Amino acid sequence: MFGKKKQVVTAQPAVAAYVPVDSDFVRKDNAGEIAIDTNFASQSFWKDVIIRFKHKKSAVIGLIFVILITLMAIIGPSLSGYSYSAQNLKEKNLAPRMQVIENLGIMDGSEKMKTTTGTKITNEYAAKKLYDTFYWFGTDRYGRDIFTRTWSGTRVSLIIAFAATIIDMVIGMSYGLISGYFGGKTDIIMQRILEIMNGIPRLVIVTLLLLVLQPGMVTIIFALMLTEWVGMSRIARAEMLKLKEQEFVLASRTLGAGPFHIIFKEILPNIIGPIITQVMFSIPTAIFTEAFLSFVGLGIPVPQCSLGSLISDGYNSFTTHPYQIMPPIIVMALLMLSFNLIADGLREALDPKMKEM
Repeated sequence: MFGKKKQVVTAQPAVAAYVPVDSDFVRKDNAGEIAIDTNFASQSFWKDVIIRFKHKKSAVIGLIFVILITLMAIIGPSLSGYSYSAQNLKEKNLAPRMQVIENLGIMDGSEKMKTTTGTKITNEYAAKKLYDTFYWFGTDRYGRDIFTRTWSGTRVSLIIAFAATIIDMVIGMSYGLISGYFGGKTDIIMQRILEIMNGIPRLVIVTLLLLVLQPGMVTIIFALMLTEWVGMSRIARAEMLKLKEQEFVLASRTLGAGPFHIIFKEILPNIIGPIITQVMFSIPTAIFTEAFLSFVGLGIPVPQCSLGSLISDGYNSFTTHPYQIMPPIIVMALLMLSFNLIADGLREALDPKMKEM
């Protein structure tokens, strides 16, 4: 009555196996289909530093001034056509005079002179019939071009400052890193030596050295080298004490790395930020120290000049010819301010946490 229902099985058509072709192995060019979120794209540490430094407007302005002054220190002495040491007593104490600008009534060679009868305006160019003579910053009491001497002096001051700072960085950084890494008795002895050096006024050491040795650029660099490395060594030691127990240092020590490999290959790259910042702060200090020594007569010997010696020469004529002291003072002030602005910007760029403090 109820029989089994017979199942009908239909045969499936056979599917041919897919055979790959050469085009299947060609890399697809889908770069345009990949969307990258640039807000979260990884960047190098130094690229981040540059971006943060650019956001510090005062530091950028300081960098621009340093670049301009450095360029003028290089090419400035050759622009006016005068030598920094050539004397011409017939053209002494001439006020600033510049082509084109003199038509505006400024820098036309005239100056106000205070006499017993009052103040009068004089023009030595017209009095001496120097109609085709131009001194952009005027001349000093020996007839030397102040424009050429200002930029020559700036060059000398920058060379002394950079050379002394680089040497101080090498000595102080090495001293502080070695002292902090080895610790123990080595650290105690090295720090006592440092305290003795720091206890003696630096200007006293520099002055005594310049009195004993022959004054000159090398002597000033040597004197600054012996005194200015103390601050750098303290910073390097403090950074070493913070990092020497970190995991990457312990791993390097476990793998058999020697002390000096760890100090200069592992730890030094991680403290380069504070070192660079301290270097930027040390440069204006070296410029001021050199200027002070030259001002008191212990600096660059004549006929060479520096910013300090130019300020000293201008100081002697300040009451009668004030224009002679203004160029070196302005250049020195701009240099010191600019380097401090750069250092402040680098400190915040290298360590963003400083901005939050």
